[in-house]
Amino acid sequence: MRILFAALRAAVAIAIVAAIVGQLITSLGFWSSRGVTNVGSNIVNFFSFFTIESNIAAIVVLAIGAYLLVSRRGPDPEWFQVTRAAVVTYMVVTGIVYNLLLRGIELPQGATLGWSNEILHAVAPAYLLIDWILAPGRRPLGARRIGVILIYPIAWVVYTLVRAPFVVDQVAATDYWYPYPFLNPNTSPQGYVSVAFYVVLIAAVIGLTAAGVLWISRRWPRAASETRQAS
Repeated sequence: MRILFAALRAAVAIAIVAAIVGQLITSLGFWSSRGVTNVGSNIVNFFSFFTIESNIAAIVVLAIGAYLLVSRRGPDPEWFQVTRAAVVTYMVVTGIVYNLLLRGIELPQGATLGWSNEILHAVAPAYLLIDWILAPGRRPLGARRIGVILIYPIAWVVYTLVRAPFVVDQVAATDYWYPYPFLNPNTSPQGYVSVAFYVVLIAAVIGLTAAGVLWISRRWPRAASETRQAS
């Protein structure tokens, strides 16, 4: 089981790297065709998407997780377990939000690369959840960890809403740039009221997802079952 999941983690991490690089190359070509001159700003925009940042975090967690599976027995270190729970939460929420709100909408990174899009928004989130449920090494985590898991999404929203009004979108020819339509007060029906509604809604989804992820760790503690089998 440990060797199997180590190999799966490595394979999915490589697939995510390929998806991010593929989309970035596609976006660079798209920006060039639109005559974009400030490529650096657009690259920062690209890496400001919650999806991209969550998938980069997933690459790191999968790589470390693969190493831990082949280098040790028993439960994973607690710091890694908490980090992994957070990344699983972010990836599951990425899949939920994209497939419910954003599928079919052209996002500001430019032309969407189909296979990359599916890996980042469907395949990777699904695997992270399956891995959390089935892979060895997981230890139980209490519900108090929800607060830790919420730190990054809150910081990301603050960063996005503070930065966006000062970034020129050269593709859409606007003097602001928002990564997702529901965060843009200029196009939302009720402006910042609509944005606040979506922020609260998504925060609730993240909190509930985190609660579910943590509950799974207590309901099926893989490290405990693995220890019993070894004894």
